[in-house]
Amino acid sequence: MTYENVKIHPAVDGGVKKGDPNFSGGTLSCRCATDKVEVKVGAQTAHNHVCGCTQCWKPEGAVFSQVAVVGRDKVEVTKNGHKLKVVDPSKTIQRYACTGCGAHMYGRIENKDHPFYGLDFVHTELSPESGWSEPQFAAFVSSVIEAGVDPSRMEGIRGRLRELGLEPYDCLSPPLMDAIATHVAKRSGALPA
Repeated sequence: MTYENVKIHPAVDGGVKKGDPNFSGGTLSCRCATDKVEVKVGAQTAHNHVCGCTQCWKPEGAVFSQVAVVGRDKVEVTKNGHKLKVVDPSKTIQRYACTGCGAHMYGRIENKDHPFYGLDFVHTELSPESGWSEPQFAAFVSSVIEAGVDPSRMEGIRGRLRELGLEPYDCLSPPLMDAIATHVAKRSGALPA
């Protein structure tokens, strides 16, 4: 059985395109017709994945978002930053979205005790450049139900994710979950710092 007709995200629906390990970054642009917000990302991204959570920005019609991380020191708003506003200040990831088109330009964690502090979350499909790291897994897959996907579609969605080489998880990938647990264990003293 094949699931090639199941749509996940426009950037992966035709197959996952390999990234270039020598790629050194590019520019993300919002989807406004004029006066676009531009964000320079000065490095290759890591941990790129498709995400089913209800917080991440998804392009019109997409079931999942596609999101990666990069060092916050490598992210710089270069044009029309006045159009950016935090979507929900109560959330752990402060997602800066364009007030014109709604595209999330970057997400930042301000809590210095958070395991992912120092990393910004970006949507590389907002860049015209190719070479960004490719998605490597699918996170929070069951959460697409919370966004309104009929549960009867889940077998097809998980099947398509596997066909694309994006192992589906209902949390983050095991290496990222291990990183979170290691951070927590070091802070609690269960492991040496």
